[in-house]
Amino acid sequence: MTAQTPDYSAYQTLNITRRGAGGSVLDIQMKALNGKLPTAGHAGHRELAQIWRDVGSDDSVRCTVLRGEGMGFSGGGDLALVQDMADDFETRTRVWKEARDLVYNVINCDKPIVSALHGPAVGAGLVAGLLADISIAAKTAKIVDGHTRLGVAAGDHAAIVWPLLCGMAKAKYYLMLCEPISGEEAERIGLVSLAVDDDVLLPRAYEVADRLAAGSRTAISWTKYALNNWLRQAGPAFDASLALEFMGFAGPDVREGVASLRERRPPSY
Repeated sequence: MTAQTPDYSAYQTLNITRRGAGGSVLDIQMKALNGKLPTAGHAGHRELAQIWRDVGSDDSVRCTVLRGEGMGFSGGGDLALVQDMADDFETRTRVWKEARDLVYNVINCDKPIVSALHGPAVGAGLVAGLLADISIAAKTAKIVDGHTRLGVAAGDHAAIVWPLLCGMAKAKYYLMLCEPISGEEAERIGLVSLAVDDDVLLPRAYEVADRLAAGSRTAISWTKYALNNWLRQAGPAFDASLALEFMGFAGPDVREGVASLRERRPPSY
């Protein structure tokens, strides 16, 4: 029975093209729907979780590159989505499932994923960017986990991967304070695989992806599977952090967080 290629044209918030030998490298670009940065609204959040299942089912794909359009890699969650989550239980429940699936779908996707981070890297896009098998950041990239600034616990990918990548002391410092990290500093502390000059970011990402695509499919896939057992072992910590994050979306602090972001002022918790 021949496997069917997923219909990538159905994605509204992702530009998906092929490159490399035989189109084996899937280039996934998060769209800057606001003209500046990719932001995860209702559709974007759902599609960023779903795409990795389609990639895994597509036998013609041997590697993927994830990148952002416009001024940065990702701008975080759309404030309208955050407001809807705070106001509506059904929306909050749905997005919780998507957030869970995003993390586990990236971890369990059997194709290697390369991320190319430039400019601001925040929110759902950052989840996939830091969970990618090879993360490459421009030296001037600005990585921020913005959860506590918004008034919710640092859930998503934070508890499952930050301590493993950069150690508990650094993870607590950056996650609790929402301190921005440059791409250069992120490489120094081990948060990303590589930091490169801005003008060579995408060529380097494509070079790495081409090398992965040309390698042994089983050897690379099985190496990823084995190594990601470290992340699977952290599953209970991730599940707890995600539950605490979404408990926060039902509380009062997130409303002040959203209001302060809209009014461009410091929050008053």
